[in-house]
Amino acid sequence: MIVIGGGLAGLAAGVALAESGCKVRLFEQRPFLGGRATSYVLPDGEHVDNCQHVTLGCCTNLDDFYRRVGSANKVKFFDRLVFLDPQGRRGVMQAGILPAPFHMTGSFAAFAPLTLADKLSIARAMLSILLSRGKPADLAAPGGISMLEWLKRRGQTKGAIDRFWRTVLVSALDEELDRTDARFGIDVFWKAFLSNRGGYRMGVPAVPLADLYAGCKAAIEQKGGEVVLRSPVRSVRLDSGAMAGVEFDAGRVESADAYVFAVPHTTFAELFAPHAAQLGDTLPNLAKVGVSPITGVHFWFDRPVMDELFLTLIDTTTQWIFNKTALYHSASIISPASEASIREGTALAVPEQSAKLGALAPEGPATQYLQLVISASYDLLQKPRQDIIDLCLSEVRQALPRAREAQLVKATVIKEAAATFSPHPGVDRLRPKQETRIAGLYLAGDWTDTGWPATMEGAVRSGYLAAEAVLRKSGEPRQFLQPDLPPDGLVRFWA
Repeated sequence: MIVIGGGLAGLAAGVALAESGCKVRLFEQRPFLGGRATSYVLPDGEHVDNCQHVTLGCCTNLDDFYRRVGSANKVKFFDRLVFLDPQGRRGVMQAGILPAPFHMTGSFAAFAPLTLADKLSIARAMLSILLSRGKPADLAAPGGISMLEWLKRRGQTKGAIDRFWRTVLVSALDEELDRTDARFGIDVFWKAFLSNRGGYRMGVPAVPLADLYAGCKAAIEQKGGEVVLRSPVRSVRLDSGAMAGVEFDAGRVESADAYVFAVPHTTFAELFAPHAAQLGDTLPNLAKVGVSPITGVHFWFDRPVMDELFLTLIDTTTQWIFNKTALYHSASIISPASEASIREGTALAVPEQSAKLGALAPEGPATQYLQLVISASYDLLQKPRQDIIDLCLSEVRQALPRAREAQLVKATVIKEAAATFSPHPGVDRLRPKQETRIAGLYLAGDWTDTGWPATMEGAVRSGYLAAEAVLRKSGEPRQFLQPDLPPDGLVRFWA
């Protein structure tokens, strides 16, 4: 089997196929694995993530993948999410003693950045999601409707939209509310916040992202396969409507029984443009799928300026601040039993230390490294990097008083103009299945039909679905796709 692409989708497909006894050859054009969810080494030896990536408790397939490749202990889970507005008011999202779907009622009632009117309008919308089991009737409208339109139909206040819905969903889906299919936004709240107590818990890698993938290479090679880096595909070859080979540099051609292409949808369209007719509507549909940008900003201060491990900012360009120094040096915060409880949807108590982010900040080195994330960063694409640094530094100093006296030692900006596909209304009709009309050709990538938006969970799901399609065609079916977290608490009685 040949897998083209060493991002999460390709790695998930490759590992699954290797475990099934297939001899896998995975080719990646870059000198490292991980695709868009990886890290780099700066000239001074500093490791920086392409962009901070996180997971949630409801991401069951990503959790399964990390366990398969031995990286589960490199991701730390947190049960307390802290929000901060420019006025210094804090809000917390954290499960209390009540069962789902009321487990966050206490923290939501005390959420300082929202007014009472905001909270009441949000509660009405949440009730609509809950009573419909995450599938409100108006989502079935032809062509879909935007999340913004759905919220307006539910009478949401401006504060609720700007300070709650937008704050959560732009970060989760990498798109503005008026460009997001409401189905994806509602899925976030149904799966992560309503149906299961553990769905919202956020997992943050405690190592540079590239360190998560060492086990992928080993998993493939231990089964007799190989992983080849710096190997860009130059063209594809078909014979009588079936895949016949892929061409690399110097005219080298590799062939296999099946081919999984796990590349960005724009790259796939370019490679298969000469064979568009044999793919039916796939390429014309992909031409209608847009992309969304993410910008990562990295700051190194000459002293500690932040105690929390991460913060969500409200009403600012900067959306998240991650304390990378603390994350890289903190100890493990959850036990294997607690990890298992999240996977199984049970409600074991969370260790006390995981509820207090500030308690995990180490004494560590004198300098402190922070990473900032701005999703759907259209306004920043044309801005000079120094202007972005100045803007974000001003917001960090507003949010973190100790940063006002600290010296910025170093800063860098990483722009990903095509970080994800845009989840615009109706986009699901354009996403292809993993099995194609060309014999031997299979697709993987978060842009394929996974039921999820452009997330690491969606990428892994696509890889598993592609592997299942390959094995099903070969007469040796096997299931890799994991079920969603089951509803728990009171939700399980009517969902």
